Amino acid sequence: MGLTQTIERLGQTLIRFIEEIGGMGIMLMQAVRWLFRRPVRIWLYLQQMEFVGAGSFFIVFLTGTFTGLVLSLQLLEGFGRFGAQALTGSTVAIALARELGPVLTGLIVTGRVASAIATELGTMRVTEQIDALYTMAVNPIQYLVVPRVLAGVIMVPILTIFFTVLGVLSSYYVVVVVMGVDAGTYMRRVNQFLKSSDLIIGLVKSVVFGLTITVVACYKGFNASGGARGVGRATTQAVVYNFIAIFILDYVLTALMYDGI
Repeated sequence: MGLTQTIERLGQTLIRFIEEIGGMGIMLMQAVRWLFRRPVRIWLYLQQMEFVGAGSFFIVFLTGTFTGLVLSLQLLEGFGRFGAQALTGSTVAIALARELGPVLTGLIVTGRVASAIATELGTMRVTEQIDALYTMAVNPIQYLVVPRVLAGVIMVPILTIFFTVLGVLSSYYVVVVVMGVDAGTYMRRVNQFLKSSDLIIGLVKSVVFGLTITVVACYKGFNASGGARGVGRATTQAVVYNFIAIFILDYVLTALMYDGI
């Protein structure tokens, strides 16, 4: 009986997982369809872009700066063992452009933005505000979901670029100003090894992460139930699901794009 119950629970979990993936896909398709329909509420798009982008600026600034500082110190110590300190700048730049920039930015946006989106939409759902939109002939997907998804797709890549630039600048400070490595050698190595394909890979990842973060958060909030406890559960699931999705998608996109670029 114990084995049967275990298998049954695993099957139910798998079914719920597949249903949620399907529900997120349906929500994404609906958002794409409503994106090109009138009325176009520009202020909603600008408001969400400000929330996702400008609202995350400070934490991205801190994280990008100290990531570059710490990574440079660690690499200088390692490369110094065989006299290759000049490679520190290019290594930091490549790591930030390919992996650390998009992944850490995605995690930051998840912690700050996805939780807020899921909480806001979940509260609207349990207080029947979403149902009220239907009675006013306003489609909730167009009014609530589309601006948030579009803001994520646009602003997460911008934050990723900002993160990467800050990391490289802080690396330059540690390597050149603090440790005394020749500035010309530092820049020459960065120009030599950092390719445009590295930047493209990072931007593609950030677009996918921005889309995933907002769609998952909107879906969990949109389908919250059970009062305040249900809103809290939806918010927690939105954050956890996005963390897992970012790491899985990072590997998948890395495997696909590194073979193609």
